Amino acid sequence: MQRAKPKMAGFRDAAKRLFPLQDIQSVVELFRLELTTDGHEPNLAMLSLVAGIVENGLTSNRANTVMEGMNQSRTLEPIFPVVQMSYVEAFLAKFESQIKGSVDLSEHKSNFATREMVKKISDVVWSSLCRGHYKDKAHLQSLYSYLTGNRLDCFGVAFAVVAACQILGFDDVHLALSEDHAWVIFGENGKETAEVTWHGKGNEDKRGQPITAGVADQSWLYLNGYPVICTREMEVSALVSAINPSISSTQDSIELAELQQELLWLLYDLKHLEKYPMALGNLGDLESIAPSQGRPCCEDIFESAINSAQRYYNDHHVYPYTYLGGHLYRHQRYKDALKRWAQASSVVSKYNYYREDEEIYKEFLDIAFELIPNIVKEFSHSVTQNSPLCDPECYAYFLQFYDGLCRWEEGSVTPVLHITWSKKFIGVVSKFASGVRELIDVHIEEDDDCEDEEKIEEDNDHQKENVVRPKMSREKKEEKATNECHTKNKISLRSKNYNVTRKKLREDINQNIITDKSNNNNNVKPDSLDSSSDSIGNELKTPGQQLDVSNPNIAALAAACSESILNPDYLLGASETSTPFASKSWDTKTDLNDFLSGSNNGGAFPGITIESALKAESPAEMAFHRQWKARQSDSQGEDSEEEEGKPSHTSVSAVSASQMMSPKLTLSSAKMKGLKDLLTNPGKLNTAAIQLQLTAQSQVQFNKRPRSTSEYEDFGSLRRRPRRE
Repeated sequence: MQRAKPKMAGFRDAAKRLFPLQDIQSVVELFRLELTTDGHEPNLAMLSLVAGIVENGLTSNRANTVMEGMNQSRTLEPIFPVVQMSYVEAFLAKFESQIKGSVDLSEHKSNFATREMVKKISDVVWSSLCRGHYKDKAHLQSLYSYLTGNRLDCFGVAFAVVAACQILGFDDVHLALSEDHAWVIFGENGKETAEVTWHGKGNEDKRGQPITAGVADQSWLYLNGYPVICTREMEVSALVSAINPSISSTQDSIELAELQQELLWLLYDLKHLEKYPMALGNLGDLESIAPSQGRPCCEDIFESAINSAQRYYNDHHVYPYTYLGGHLYRHQRYKDALKRWAQASSVVSKYNYYREDEEIYKEFLDIAFELIPNIVKEFSHSVTQNSPLCDPECYAYFLQFYDGLCRWEEGSVTPVLHITWSKKFIGVVSKFASGVRELIDVHIEEDDDCEDEEKIEEDNDHQKENVVRPKMSREKKEEKATNECHTKNKISLRSKNYNVTRKKLREDINQNIITDKSNNNNNVKPDSLDSSSDSIGNELKTPGQQLDVSNPNIAALAAACSESILNPDYLLGASETSTPFASKSWDTKTDLNDFLSGSNNGGAFPGITIESALKAESPAEMAFHRQWKARQSDSQGEDSEEEEGKPSHTSVSAVSASQMMSPKLTLSSAKMKGLKDLLTNPGKLNTAAIQLQLTAQSQVQFNKRPRSTSEYEDFGSLRRRPRRE
């Protein structure tokens, strides 16, 4: 089949009339024209050149406003660079001639691109790049950087390959984007994939290869097969989203940020950002800095990015949650920020960790090492009613955050948590009140393997029940049936009498209907046990009679148990002059619940239950449980006394009633499952055990190559994703 003639990426008359581009609005109108013209694809090369010229003029050249040997007043550049049509046409012709002169299409008969053709086009772009170490620098994503300095970053190479394929007429080649990588799809229905650029320290040997290996490894770099597959319009969105307004590490170009914001709103209105969570996150960041009138607020945009990831990509994108978490943190909404970070951790737990995932690793490193400790530091000295350290839900979100990281580590060839992670973890956990830690309702997620084993055991038991046994004779069957009938009658009668006795006794104890001790002693007979045995035997013989359930032995035993041996005032510390043993016996008719949780005990801590008294480490802890019970019943009680000897730095008296709920938390990682009891223990934290569990190496598999001690520290020297503060 003869392939169609390639499309020419030239100017149309309508686009020429917009030049020269002298302000933000003229650039927006050019993009609008390219995106809305029916029957015409956006010219990727031309739009990339225009965006690159404007970005370079507003960032890289800002410091070079004065030309040497000329008057300063005559050489100041305008705030917005003027883009001439002849300038753009010259660069566009250069790019077309380079691509068409290097790729021979005479022998290519298919209407779709092949792997060999994609590899050849990427080789043309790749071979033109200079070999200097520049890939981590800014403003290298446009064709302007490629044609003026032969430099491109990872995204720039992939975009240049797609733009070259458009010039050659391969309309089936499109951009595929993860959250930190780019490749292309091609072929009929876009079923084929190919690497065209590098990532990290360089993957020259991967160009032209499919990405199936990365997807099979469950690496975050390839999003488990849920990347953003771009149309031509979404490729323009990727171009706009890649614009970098930074002039330096501390300064941004206001004009360029405004241009990017206007272009993103244009794409938003045209529905080209609906399936692009990262671009929505960038728009939300820009709106948080400079809100636009009559537009959705930045928080709604962040939420739409999360909804897009959940709807179209099976919730496999991490950055939408960290975008929103960072915004909430900057506005001091710490509880909501912790929630979003915990959700981001749950998303990343779906992957295995590799060295190429360094960018997302650094994202979580910043959260765990800087942001969360800053929250703790802010509230550790001045505890208020709204303190996250007194909120059980905040503690649950924090544990969920680390649970996701531990799950991310499981099955990975590279560990995630090292000794510094465990120190940061312990430092935060120790700041939560022990009573808050105890309120967490922790559940363990059952593994699929355990469920399969249980199912196998059930199947085996079912098979054993269905085993065919040897047949019995008729006489033996009748004899066995008769014996079983007599046995069942005896057992049922004995069980019935026993249950009646237990029920009546339990009702008597609950109602505190216990006779006086002297009366009980008079009713005790030496041969009562024998008589009770005889009565049971008589009942078996005469099932029509009723059993006397008032056994004096049991009543006497219950009465003796209710007597107090130790002095509760002495044990609770209410009186220093009291003796440890009770001077007189308590009234056996006194309700035990009244003693523990009523107001008539005269102690310093009314409202104490048996469970809380046993679990409490100190009187301060008992006061905490008293306050919890009082606020759960919406009753107003007196203020608790000042507490001493607290196991944590947070005062439990600052916990509000709304924070006294018991949030539910389900742990899925093996490490956090092992820490369940330690992290919810109301007593003193066992920091050594927690540290050993978090840094345990049994959950990961290592390569046999030796590892240097500075590998983790090397992450700090790499370029981080720019964040707007």
